[in-house]
Formats: sequence, structure tokens, C-alpha cells
Amino acid sequence: MNISPIIAIAYRDFLKFLRDPLRIVSTLIFPIIFIGILGGSFQANLGEDFGYNFLVFTFTGVLAQTLFQSSAMGIVSLIEDRENDFSQEIFVSPISRYAIVFGKILGESLVALPQGLAIVVFAWLIGIPISMRQLVSLLPAALVASVFGGAFGVIIMANISSQRAANQIFPFIMLPQYFLAGVFTPIKILPWYLDILSKISPMRYAVDLTRGIFYAGQPDYEAVVLFNPAFNSLVIIVMFLLFLSLGTWLFVRSERNR
Repeated sequence: MNISPIIAIAYRDFLKFLRDPLRIVSTLIFPIIFIGILGGSFQANLGEDFGYNFLVFTFTGVLAQTLFQSSAMGIVSLIEDRENDFSQEIFVSPISRYAIVFGKILGESLVALPQGLAIVVFAWLIGIPISMRQLVSLLPAALVASVFGGAFGVIIMANISSQRAANQIFPFIMLPQYFLAGVFTPIKILPWYLDILSKISPMRYAVDLTRGIFYAGQPDYEAVVLFNPAFNSLVIIVMFLLFLSLGTWLFVRSERNR
């Protein structure tokens, strides 16, 4: 696989993000609100009942959710490129289609990572304890969550015909995962029907992987982590390969049928 086209496509998407200050601000506001307001209120009212710090719990969930969602929603640019006929131009070039799609995923991951850094800085400012070990170990977890979210975005966008439809449908796909993935609240015990929905929610494994790495070696680990990081990593790898291969095939097929 040629690396140069991947880097070029990724750089294009990252440059578009840097030139859009409104998007930069908007992508940071909601995570900060979620951590500060939801995490703070849950900690004040439920922290003693559950026996662990809800502010830290919410921080780890929102960090993974933001990275996953930012990367997934950023793939909407595939729809924009399609409407501008840019995607047809690059798909007829002598470049692997998987390289093109992976370049888009990498670009949106590069967009998501600075948002994750801003969330970590905000968490530190409001007094969430983060050791150097935790900070270093969060980096690969953040990269995995971002790339995984991008692959999820590919398979969703491959089945949507317009950017307007994508903007309408995407919130209905993402919002339920906030709760099914345990971003804000524990999901160790769920009704059977919610447990099934939770286990097929891709965001759940990104959130749980991030928490498993952050809480490693801490007494709260068993209370907040669902599966060990090795299991979450295996599930993410399988889902990533499925989303990337099937999503690319569906998107290319739709391009050929235009």
C-alpha cells in the first residue's frame, strides 16, 4: 500500500479542520459541558453510593466518546466529496481504494486527537488526578478509539446518499450509544434487552478499553471496567476490519452506480 496518498489525504482533512475555527470551538464545548456538569453533578449526588469518583468515570467515558464520535462524524466529508465529485476523481486514480479510505480515517483521527488533548487539559484543570503513566498509556487508547470511530463512520456513510441525510441520521445513531456504552453511567447491570444492544454498540468497546487502561492497577478497576483491555482490543480489531472492508466495498459500489 502506497503511504504517500494516505498521508496526502489525511493532511487535507486535518488542514480543513484547522481552517474552520467554528468547528474547533464547537467540538470542545460539549465534552467540557459533559464532564463539568454531568460528571460534577453525578459525583455530588451519587459518588458516595457507588464508591468511586464519578467525575473521573465521566472523564474517561467522554474522552473515548469524543474521539470515537469526532472521527466517525468527520467521515461525513466522504459525502461532501461525493457531492463535489472529488471522490470520483480520486477513486479513478491509480491508488488503492483502501488507501484512500484509510487516509480519510487517519485524517479524521488527527482531527480528533487534539480534541482529546484539550479534554485531558480540562480534566487536569478541574482537579482530576492524572499520573504520567496514565497520560502516556492514554495515547495509544486515544489513537485506537479515533481510528475505530473512523472505520465505523465509513460503513455508516457508505449507506447514506447525501450530506443532509447524514447530518440528520448520524445523531440518531450516536446518541443511544452514549448510554449503551456507559459514557456517563455504569452499565454493569442492565435489563437483558439493553444488555444485548450494549454489546453490539461499537462505542462500548472504545470506552471500556480507555477505562481499562486508565484504571489499571487502581482499586476502582473492577467496579468500572467491564472487560480486560486484551478482550476489548480483540473485539475492536475484528470490528475495524469488518467496517473498513465492508464500508469501502459499499462506498465504491455506490460510486460506480452514480
